Amino acid sequence: MSNTDLHLLVLLRETCDPRPPARVITRGAAICERGLRRMPNPADLAALEAALRLKEQSGALVTVLTIGPKRLDDMVRLACSLGADRGIRLWDHGLEGGDAVADGRVLARCIQILGPTLVITGNRLLDRGDDPVPALAAALRDMPCLSAAVAVTLERDGVSVLRKGDRGGRQEVAAPFPCTILLEEGGAPRYPSVDALMGALDAAVETGDLAHLGLPGKGFGAWGGYLATAGFGVPRPDPVRVATPDAGLPAFERILSLLSGGIKAREGKLHRLSGDETADGIWRILAEEGVAPERTS
Repeated sequence: MSNTDLHLLVLLRETCDPRPPARVITRGAAICERGLRRMPNPADLAALEAALRLKEQSGALVTVLTIGPKRLDDMVRLACSLGADRGIRLWDHGLEGGDAVADGRVLARCIQILGPTLVITGNRLLDRGDDPVPALAAALRDMPCLSAAVAVTLERDGVSVLRKGDRGGRQEVAAPFPCTILLEEGGAPRYPSVDALMGALDAAVETGDLAHLGLPGKGFGAWGGYLATAGFGVPRPDPVRVATPDAGLPAFERILSLLSGGIKAREGKLHRLSGDETADGIWRILAEEGVAPERTS
């Protein structure tokens, strides 16, 4: 395959900005979207930058795909201002409430229709961590999926990927076309020029829904999810600060210290003493803890 025939599909996803002040409002079993700051997933922008560099090397076609409501058009136009050739946004109310399995089926269908040579997206979501959807979609399409990639090199009939290994190691692997690459966040993406930004304001964003994919209304979204929505709890706004345990303690005791909130566990005892004996005992405990000085007789 010549490089001029390469078609790169970049999946862009939206995340919530976790930096403070972060405000989360709940209504029953749902999170209210009001007050949440949204931003493109940084790892996906790194994947877009990698795709644009491959385009500069080979003249490949770069298509950006995003799945979500109309506000994501701005993210697609940003990608077009950076150099993407085509922008597609897919959304249908039937996709709401889906889990990773249902969303993976939809993405697999998009890959089947678009027929990309290479699918590139981020390895993690900034606000939720690992996202299994791209890997599930690749499995449904019988495509190899290379995760934790830090560099991508085009070969004659495939790609060579440098990926992160355990304990800071690096591993070089190869995969044939077509395949999916999950890129780690790293390096700042390029900035678009003013002319490119102005031109992207009028860029056409192709839209589609389940009907355009030839998929039925049922079997996707909440209908096709394996995981039922359950209750949840939001983090406390002011968590308890725990003192760092002594590094000289065994690992098990350090874990117990963290789980106990830094308070040393005490053995429960029942004392039947007189008032003076009780006062002497309390003072002795305080002295052992270093809170009170030793009493002299």
